[in-house]
Amino acid sequence: MIRALIADDHPIMREGLKLFLVCNLDIHVDEVEDGFQAIDYVKNNEIDILILDISMPGLDGLDTLKEVRDIKPDLPVLMLSAYSEDQYAMRVLKAGANGYLMKTSATDELVDAVQKILEGGKYLSPSVADKLVDAVSTGTQQVHHSLSDREFEVMRMIATGKTLTQIGEELKLSIKTVSTYRTRILEKTGFEDNAAITSYVIKNGLLPISALP
Repeated sequence: MIRALIADDHPIMREGLKLFLVCNLDIHVDEVEDGFQAIDYVKNNEIDILILDISMPGLDGLDTLKEVRDIKPDLPVLMLSAYSEDQYAMRVLKAGANGYLMKTSATDELVDAVQKILEGGKYLSPSVADKLVDAVSTGTQQVHHSLSDREFEVMRMIATGKTLTQIGEELKLSIKTVSTYRTRILEKTGFEDNAAITSYVIKNGLLPISALP
């Protein structure tokens, strides 16, 4: 029997994913609601696959993934997200994920993704794979790909209208540190101000509609 863990802060989403998996695979699924719980579970339990939401309070999916990779480097991890796949897929694969799937297509592709990853493969939807191939073949790269994961996170939070103080409180960083990240973002992207950041984030679908100001 496959042993899986779902880490997602939305109970309804966890239950829906669990039900779909149990109905289609010989699998036992446990659930946690944040990154800290996921890390603790991985430390103390043997599982075959971790299904991890990219956006969770406290410790997001990317930071959780990095911690998990330090604990169990070979544990298969499938990232789930509400964000556009082609904008995030390369980032999460570089961070060590074995696959990336949008929540909107999870019920259709989840079983295929889990099976492929457990067989040792990587999973991206065909449409996203095509976009990544096009980007590589043409040599194009959007400016946000030059940002570190933390800079990328701060950029998205700026686009939601949060102040540096609010960002610092949420990420448990000093205002000075957040300000430094903002400066680096502006330098790397060539943007002049927060308005330009927000425009870019919206244009490129880097936030779900519900998170936009």
